[in-house]
Amino acid sequence: MTSSTYDPLSTARALASPRPDEITASTAVLRRQGLLGPDTHVSYFGLAEQDKRELLAGSVAPRRFRVMLIDMSSGVSRDVVVCPKEERIVSDHEIDVATEGHVPVVLAEFPLVEEIVHKDERWLASMRRRGLTDLSQLRVNPLSAGVAAADETGRRLQRCFTFVQKTPDDLGWAHPVDGVTVIVDVVTREVLDVLDHTDLPVPEEDGNFHDPDWVGAAPRAGLKPIEITQPQGPSFTIDEDGVLRWLGWSLQVGFDQREGLVLHNVHIDDAGTPRPVLYRASLAEMMVPYGDPSPQRWFQNFFDCGEYLLGGFANSLELGCDCVGDITYLDAVLADSAGDVRVIPQAICIHEEDTGILWKHTDNWNGSTDSRRNRRLVVSFFATVGNYDYGFYWYFSLDGSIELEVKATGVVFTSAYPGPGYEFASEIAPGLGAPYHQHLFSARLDMMVDGTDNAVDEVEAAPVPRGPRNPTGTGFTQTLTRLRTEAGAGRLADNARNRSWLVTNPSVTNRLGNPVGYMLHPEGRPVLLADEDSDIHGRATYATKHLWVTPYAPDENYPAGDLVNMHKGGAGLPAWTAADRDVDGTDIVLWHTFGLTHFPRPEDWPVMPVDTTGFVLKPYGFFGRNPTLDIPAPAGHHCHPGEHHPGDHNHDDHHHGMGGS
Repeated sequence: MTSSTYDPLSTARALASPRPDEITASTAVLRRQGLLGPDTHVSYFGLAEQDKRELLAGSVAPRRFRVMLIDMSSGVSRDVVVCPKEERIVSDHEIDVATEGHVPVVLAEFPLVEEIVHKDERWLASMRRRGLTDLSQLRVNPLSAGVAAADETGRRLQRCFTFVQKTPDDLGWAHPVDGVTVIVDVVTREVLDVLDHTDLPVPEEDGNFHDPDWVGAAPRAGLKPIEITQPQGPSFTIDEDGVLRWLGWSLQVGFDQREGLVLHNVHIDDAGTPRPVLYRASLAEMMVPYGDPSPQRWFQNFFDCGEYLLGGFANSLELGCDCVGDITYLDAVLADSAGDVRVIPQAICIHEEDTGILWKHTDNWNGSTDSRRNRRLVVSFFATVGNYDYGFYWYFSLDGSIELEVKATGVVFTSAYPGPGYEFASEIAPGLGAPYHQHLFSARLDMMVDGTDNAVDEVEAAPVPRGPRNPTGTGFTQTLTRLRTEAGAGRLADNARNRSWLVTNPSVTNRLGNPVGYMLHPEGRPVLLADEDSDIHGRATYATKHLWVTPYAPDENYPAGDLVNMHKGGAGLPAWTAADRDVDGTDIVLWHTFGLTHFPRPEDWPVMPVDTTGFVLKPYGFFGRNPTLDIPAPAGHHCHPGEHHPGDHNHDDHHHGMGGS
């Protein structure tokens, strides 16, 4: 798998999150070369990872960083790779925005749009016609524009809705001014058009869940505290490069402005031998397509990674509110739009959770009773993108399981409700609608199950027809179908058949002589529901399959392509897999689509209780037997119900930066 010159420490340093000094040095090179001037904004800054094949062979090169730039006075956009150690520009590509797409949205566009719209007489007339004259109450919500129309080609656009915010503390999402869409060119700073499609009443009822007086109910009585303590501290350690070790697991925790959490070199110990499972794991894209085709909102399809850079909207987490227990925090170190260092304090939360019984048996023959409790390591962060808030939780369990759970909460996107029987939205409050929509995520899983030569089998439950093989009719079996090329590896889940995907290493066998493996268990919820001829189907083709398998390529990182913003479609997975490359017994990447299809309900308003989605990777013949037989029995008093042993309840707040300076 690797050469004798492979150095885990050097590899960890090569893959660590950007350090403040690297951001500063990279910005200096860009300015010196005339690429970063007063009107230029840094849209994206992130590590340009070295080819994994070179790193695994022991060849570590100076670190490089990818920077996407836009001159907001001219619209000229660039995709640049810079090497700060060598003080040079490695590559510089001027983007043809008409054909390649635009760099992600920059923060300056958000306030700029409202300033432009507030001066437009057509929009003002639409507001006056609705009796809305107080500009201080009218919030203009800029939204990514989707596909450009023929007369919009090459322009950098936002399509905008308006909401009424009665007071600075009011929840503006409660009062949509529906029926009016404003199209703004953020480079020329002009309103191209105001489309006043229909006149719907602005919902009046407030939704100020954050105001106890508005809620109008006393706090619920009888809620007793739950204290989570670890008097001896956590069972994990983490170093300055983000290498985390916990009860046989080792992995490197990183953070990216686009993807958020990035995990590298996930290994698990087996009788003293660290065995690789994943080289890299991340959430490479998430997209929210809305299902209301009305003229004012047909374009609503938001790519929170590719258009908005999800990681850059990470929250600073608070002990006792967002994370409970003995918590270790990591800061996220990013570049701001000027290229300066921006730190999000306590962006990443790491802790342990008790998750109930790991295994248990009371034997009627030998009289023994044994049980073990399970726990998991949690690596998480939360991000707020517009109205929605998302929590991303990677779980590592004692039995070798890996899980990604996404928690969706926040405020649903609102509309006016046209009337009873409207087929594309729910009424969630009087006159207030919430369009039907989906949240479709793509996990990029660069597999390394005991090495880089892996293969995928589709595993299904299969009934056996009654006959000589199954004379009683009670038999059933499982089938394994090898996915050999990219064309055949684009798959849909099928819960009726318990369809799962087994990643094996054909060259490594377990003690029973079978290839070692890890099984991907999908939830199997709906994929993209838009018509195959729709714009969003072309732009988000990744979301039409639950599984894609590709051979590793260092420049294939995002399932909808590098430049998603206003891209016409066809980039990413559909373009790569058209070559129908071999994926049988080679270095492979799994792309797994999962998510929620949301028909909002009144209980989702004015703030939505958490809804969850995700997937699980479980060892399947990876170990020779249950790998948790060495877990100690629960200590002393914990196994005797009714006995109370009060102790010190300490919450240790361990606060670390990502990488240092």
